Amino acid sequence: MPLSPRRAISILLLAACQLTINSCSRRVLPDSTSINIESQAERKELNEFMDAGVEKPLDTGSATPEVIISTARQYLGVPHCMGGTTSKCMDCSGLIFRVFATHGIELPHSSEEQARYGKIISEKENLQKGDIVFFIRTYNTSRFITHSGIYIGDGRFIHTSGSKGVIITALDDPWWSERYLFSTRIFE
Repeated sequence: MPLSPRRAISILLLAACQLTINSCSRRVLPDSTSINIESQAERKELNEFMDAGVEKPLDTGSATPEVIISTARQYLGVPHCMGGTTSKCMDCSGLIFRVFATHGIELPHSSEEQARYGKIISEKENLQKGDIVFFIRTYNTSRFITHSGIYIGDGRFIHTSGSKGVIITALDDPWWSERYLFSTRIFE
């Protein structure tokens, strides 16, 4: 059964609107001019990361940034180990995985996959307590995003250092500042 001209036009308009919405929404996400991208290869990796899906919603239930930060602080001093998610030892994404899971919030155990959740915040000066901060080039790997932490306010974040375990560090620390990529806002 052929489509009526009116129905065909309606379908085409709907498809055009959807394409416009999708392409415009991608433009508001960070690009290599607003973040620490050093090479054409990193620009390509950022675009591939974005194209694979970002800003996924996350049910935070009744949790608040304050309770997340309080829980994260309980892990201060826990030693680092790759793949760890317990008070015995943990890695950076393991800290985030464990802290949020304690409050019923499900995030993957991978910094790169965690970065797909929440609203992207590209400017450090717009950070709020409870935002998750992400970094690149923190160690040699095929992953684009290599480190994550939780912003606790006053320009500081809690994370797991490879040498010092779970610690609090200033975002303007030169080593971290040049590797900062963006943050995501989990709590609205």
